[in-house]
Amino acid sequence: MGAYILRRLLLMIPTLFGILAINFAVIQFAPGGPVEQVIAELSGQGQSSTSRFTGGGGDMAGGPTAMPGAMGGEASVTSKYRGAQGLDPEFIKDLERQFGFDKPALERFWLMLRNYMTFNLGESYFRSISVTDLVLEKMPVSISLGLWTTLIVYLVSIPLGVRKAVKAGGRFDVWTSGVIIAAYAIPSFLFAVLLRVLFAGGSYWNIFPLRGIESEQYANQPFFWEKASDPSWWLDYVWHLTLPVTAMVIGGFATLTLLTKNSFLEEISRQYVLTARAKGLSERRVLYGHVFRNAMLIVVAGFPAAFVGIFFTGSLLIETIFSLDGLGYLGYDAAIKRDYPVLFGTLFVFSLIGLVIGLLSDLVYTWIDPRIDFSKRGG
Repeated sequence: MGAYILRRLLLMIPTLFGILAINFAVIQFAPGGPVEQVIAELSGQGQSSTSRFTGGGGDMAGGPTAMPGAMGGEASVTSKYRGAQGLDPEFIKDLERQFGFDKPALERFWLMLRNYMTFNLGESYFRSISVTDLVLEKMPVSISLGLWTTLIVYLVSIPLGVRKAVKAGGRFDVWTSGVIIAAYAIPSFLFAVLLRVLFAGGSYWNIFPLRGIESEQYANQPFFWEKASDPSWWLDYVWHLTLPVTAMVIGGFATLTLLTKNSFLEEISRQYVLTARAKGLSERRVLYGHVFRNAMLIVVAGFPAAFVGIFFTGSLLIETIFSLDGLGYLGYDAAIKRDYPVLFGTLFVFSLIGLVIGLLSDLVYTWIDPRIDFSKRGG
């Protein structure tokens, strides 16, 4: 098993390389970029996020120190950047140096990989903060949504799926299937809007807050774990997370419940179950002592994809609706603003976490069923 884990860890290196290389190549052909973002804002078409380049901050050494220096110089007749006509060509070149676009694409890619080997994710183009600090700043929101949603989904879906398998075809199975199908048909973001209208100051009740995962009085405290000893903080934390987690759970438990049910139905019909019952074992002992271990293999197999989906991609719309500033919204905002260090930094973190969870899933396989030996498969 140790050799298998080592092989999987080594395999993560070319996998990460492939993911980053493909996305980096796509970015090279995508229209727009950070230089265009600055140009758009100079022309009054963008948001005010480039003061550091036009005299508002002076954060990057050697950059232009005043906006007038960017205009009124020798006009650029032609430029590879859209909207750059009328800007001093030296100003454009200075922007390229600050963003690193004065180097060839291949050199920039290898420089990025070298930094990632030491977990140096670079610095945001527009926020004057390192990508690592940004990820750590947004992590509590994504951890809160992903962890509690995944935990609740599994705690609800597995017992419910087992119960539906035992009562297959009965009244309980029929009406719970109706509820599950209705929940699956409603997108989580649409259910989130409904919850917001009903319980967060819409047209009905103002019970739950609309912003953040904690109140301002706790947000000023620096570390997440230092607040865990305060019972009042836990109540406030649950109060803020009730609506977004509920919206994500509704959309996530249907598939897992039906998967658990079908897995148990398949195993219950096997010969070893009939033998166990013939020996006089209780139904609970048969289900959870014999059937559960085999039926859960397919459920465990889907855990990495489910967790990563809930942890990252599934939370983007929920974060937007409930004004939660997490990793999902951070990556989306970086893609819109062409903040490449943040975009690739979050991609690297997401991919690495997904690969690690996949390895942990294989280890859980062996814990559920000791007959599985991945090291023999490698031989």
